[in-house]
Amino acid sequence: MKVISMSGSPRENVGKKDAKAYRRAGLIPAVLYGGSEQKMLLLSVEEVEAAIITPVVYLIDLSLEGKNYQCVVKDLQSHPVTDEIIHLDLLEVLPEKPITISLPLNLNGTPKGVLQGGKLVKKFRKLKVKGLAANLPATIEVNISRLDVNEFLYIRDIKLDNIQILDLPNAVVAGVKSTRSTATEAAPTGKK
Repeated sequence: MKVISMSGSPRENVGKKDAKAYRRAGLIPAVLYGGSEQKMLLLSVEEVEAAIITPVVYLIDLSLEGKNYQCVVKDLQSHPVTDEIIHLDLLEVLPEKPITISLPLNLNGTPKGVLQGGKLVKKFRKLKVKGLAANLPATIEVNISRLDVNEFLYIRDIKLDNIQILDLPNAVVAGVKSTRSTATEAAPTGKK
């Protein structure tokens, strides 16, 4: 997993009125949990957006009150109209404790079926996985170049070392569907 650094400051007041004042000052209220105790903190909007507005999932190296914590973004709340991030939940990552997280899925290669006129269909952009933070990759890379027309890649076909995929094994990740052009090529014309 890629690592990004952030620094936070402790948050004393936790009411709605105070949260609005923090947001006006360019800070996002957040909570860090999963360790020995829950911590309320404030993070800079710029630092949070650098970690959130990207397809990559980052392991965050958070500096808070002179201590460093490894964490991941577990949940975020955004304003329904402006999409401004209004609250962040951070899960502390402990070296010996597995975490559950959704990782981006990259499909590599051009399927044989697409070269024959088929249409590539993608069903997943992320996969939900469980494993130790040290074993988690930044993205899950899958080669789909072997897929022919009417062939599909299932969750059960993806093998990752020391990582458990939590999505349904029979779910289709991607496939190549036939199109009219591939159907007419396969059908005989009837003329001699």
